[in-house]
Amino acid sequence: MARIRGAKEHAARLRRLTSPEAANVLTQALFTVGQNVQTDAQTSITTGAVSGNSHKPSAPGTPPNNDSGTLANNIETIIAGPLHVQVTSNAPYAAIQEFGGTINHPGGTAYFIGDGGLAVFVPDSSILSTYLPRTKPHTITLPERPYMRPAVAKNRKPGIELVRKAVNKLLSGTK
Repeated sequence: MARIRGAKEHAARLRRLTSPEAANVLTQALFTVGQNVQTDAQTSITTGAVSGNSHKPSAPGTPPNNDSGTLANNIETIIAGPLHVQVTSNAPYAAIQEFGGTINHPGGTAYFIGDGGLAVFVPDSSILSTYLPRTKPHTITLPERPYMRPAVAKNRKPGIELVRKAVNKLLSGTK
């Protein structure tokens, strides 16, 4: 019967690669990649953005400009299980910013025209809303302003390399 050279070493590599420790190491590498995606998405929203009265929406096709911080602050990276990491954008308007879309607004919002000639919307909880005109039903079309997809694309190659290095360390048995 012929002997297989390196069988013990190969079996040891396979045990290392399928161990709980390996799952932890690889999950941490994936988590790092996810955090890099999160950071790049947040940075693309906040860089150069101005909040408040001087806020200007970004051009269609470019990341949204930060105003209140809700969009950037609601991006998170979580470990959803072994070898499973999720980067999510949880702001109520995250998807329409990323992909664009049309909103069929029912109307009925109280408003007045402010000093700059722009509409100022008033919540129904304000006593002023009783005396103000209301918007009519209308559609609002928002062009896409992607911020997650470009962050994923930017981190794809470096992320693959980071995971590759983690796998190679596991296979070689080095810490």
